[in-house]
Amino acid sequence: MDNTQILGYFGALVVGLVLGLIGGGGSILTVPLLVYLLGYNPIIATAYSLFVVGTTSLVGTFQKYREGLVDVKTGLAFSFPSFVAVYLSRRYLVPNIPDNLFSIGDFTLTKEMGIMIFFSFIMLLAAISMIKNKNNEDVPSTKQAYYKTFVQGLIIGTITGIIGAGGGFLYVPALVLWANIPMKRAVGTSLIIVTINSLIGFMGDIQTLEIEWRFLLLFTLISVVGILLGVFLSKFISSKKLKRSFGIFTLIMAIYIVYRETSL
Repeated sequence: MDNTQILGYFGALVVGLVLGLIGGGGSILTVPLLVYLLGYNPIIATAYSLFVVGTTSLVGTFQKYREGLVDVKTGLAFSFPSFVAVYLSRRYLVPNIPDNLFSIGDFTLTKEMGIMIFFSFIMLLAAISMIKNKNNEDVPSTKQAYYKTFVQGLIIGTITGIIGAGGGFLYVPALVLWANIPMKRAVGTSLIIVTINSLIGFMGDIQTLEIEWRFLLLFTLISVVGILLGVFLSKFISSKKLKRSFGIFTLIMAIYIVYRETSL
């Protein structure tokens, strides 16, 4: 095992740690880690990200549920339209995106480059949300009309399907702002949605991609250890300060991805 692989597996531990601490952000680390450090192409990386984040989030969901920090009904309400959109995106949309999107002079925007740039754009939005980091712990919970939840789930599900993200970094602010769920419960509830979305989305990939199971299962196992540690540490660390710091890191990563993709 060379130094790059060791760093990759350490990164897997950090992915789980971040998921356990803030309920999202796993894919923000997983996709760049797989693409830029371990050398996987973005299509494979986004598929592996779905499995890693989905399996890790499943473990985190059980931990958060035991603490009473999961709103199951709201989570499932978001999950249904989301997993439909994620599966269809991974099964039909992503495989049918043309290899070359467009060309301007000597510059050609390829499918892989386009996915990474779109990924960085979503990261930028997530970073802004986390840096602002509005906390609604004292806001009373009020239910919105289900059709709004359905449309929101479809939109986020399609986005997360394209970029191979579990969507926790999108669902946490969505649950806080749209469903009026307090931050700590939003973190726990997002893990249900991330689990369902990611694993069903990955099923769409199994039918179109060749999966390197040995690597993927080891990477995922290490990430699961990370989320167990993260859930434990979340009891002692301010989630508000942590989300703001991670938001700044996400902003830097988004800029880096755009630089890497456009400077090649």
